[in-house]
Amino acid sequence: MKYQSTRDLSEKKFSAAQIIKQGLADDGGLFVPESIPTLTQDEISALCSMSYPERAATILSKYLSDYTYDELLSDCKTVYSEEGFPGGAAPLKNVKDNVYSLELWHGPTAAFKDMALQIMPRLLSRALTKTGEDRTALILVATSGDTGKAALEGYKDVDKIKIMVFYPVDGVSRVQKLQMATQTGSNVNVCAIKGNFDDAQTGVKVIFSDKDAAEKMNNAGYFFSSANSINWGRLAPQIVYYVSAYCDLLTAGKIKMGDKINVCVPTGNFGNIFAAYLSKLMGLPINKFICASNQNNVLTDFLCTGTYNRNRDFHCTMSPSMDILISSNLERLLYFSAGAEKTAAYMKQLNTEGKYTVDADVLATISENFKGYYADEEKTAATIKDYFKNHAYLSDTHTAVALSCAEQYISETGDKTPMVVASTASPYKFAADVLKSITGTTPTDALKALEILSEISGTEISYPLRNLAERRVRFTNTIEHEDMLSEVFAFVEK
Repeated sequence: MKYQSTRDLSEKKFSAAQIIKQGLADDGGLFVPESIPTLTQDEISALCSMSYPERAATILSKYLSDYTYDELLSDCKTVYSEEGFPGGAAPLKNVKDNVYSLELWHGPTAAFKDMALQIMPRLLSRALTKTGEDRTALILVATSGDTGKAALEGYKDVDKIKIMVFYPVDGVSRVQKLQMATQTGSNVNVCAIKGNFDDAQTGVKVIFSDKDAAEKMNNAGYFFSSANSINWGRLAPQIVYYVSAYCDLLTAGKIKMGDKINVCVPTGNFGNIFAAYLSKLMGLPINKFICASNQNNVLTDFLCTGTYNRNRDFHCTMSPSMDILISSNLERLLYFSAGAEKTAAYMKQLNTEGKYTVDADVLATISENFKGYYADEEKTAATIKDYFKNHAYLSDTHTAVALSCAEQYISETGDKTPMVVASTASPYKFAADVLKSITGTTPTDALKALEILSEISGTEISYPLRNLAERRVRFTNTIEHEDMLSEVFAFVEK
């Protein structure tokens, strides 16, 4: 299996190890596989009897052909263990009628990012060996909250790798900020920026495309790489979620082989939902993808009109991991729907004008699979309260956006196909907002809210979030987003 850039008409090919090491293509595009591997019904049947680590290794081996199955299985068994993911890596819970919550947040940072960012460092470490790389990888991460902590936890103290995370100072929850600020590890650094997530993400992309910076880092014995979902090593493990969920529905007798399901994903950067789309391209029977947005509904508008326009007001919401106006992984969908030439033109327009409009035939192709909905703050809060009071299900703010959008789709279409909703974070990561949604009162202490939420819900605080206030704060720096590169150099020179 070889890979190429979404913007490269020459179709230059790269190995899986090379693109995982590199992260972003030299032309600014994202790497995509040259072909999509197949997943037959017989293979799905075989996967049903496998553990999650075995399912993951099987799916990943179809894409990462320069890794051996035994290497992948060893890493997956280590990562998706009971110790790392108590109770299972991706449990599926029936929360209402034909609506199922795919809980992806039972890992070491209580967010779905753990599912990919625990395995990704191992893939990168092997990639360095496979490509004969003797320099140190410097991972740069822009985060709207969850990716940063999950990447820090995954990469801490990994040999020949350093990691630096940038986050918007006022764009993450109190719990998320404390998780990052108290991160342990000798090879990690965390820095807040004045601005929003898009400023952080754009800053990282600019650094990646700065040839002078790359040369200076090379002379110092480093090279840049990414842990965001623009890196294929981060995105590929996400395909497994949806294959596994389908297998679990089959095993539970909720569907028969060949029956279709719908998938609803709360998304800002479009990576998780694109991974689900890849599973359909492989052969998984999926009918529709419900793209769930919060008040920053740039994706909803795009899926409805064909125009992507980031020139709009930015909203800080109770679902901060979705507070994004530049959805990087949408570029991969454009590539599969329109080809490299049009994708490159769309991305150039986005960079220069802040918007683009796809051709009518491209929108028609996308609309065959995707429907866009959004939930504002009022709908999100109402959904949290409804599912807790009427269905005994405690949802975080991001999952609530998806549950609301799933219900909007069902109400609009009457489609009773089983709906798998990606649940992306523990409710305790956003305990203050969850508590306010249920009780109508705002807790004065965001950390005390965890204890109160546990008391009123009768559920345990997620293990990674216990005793958070007692951990030592290591990182307190806040900079202008224009100074990100200088901060990177200072980190390397320490």
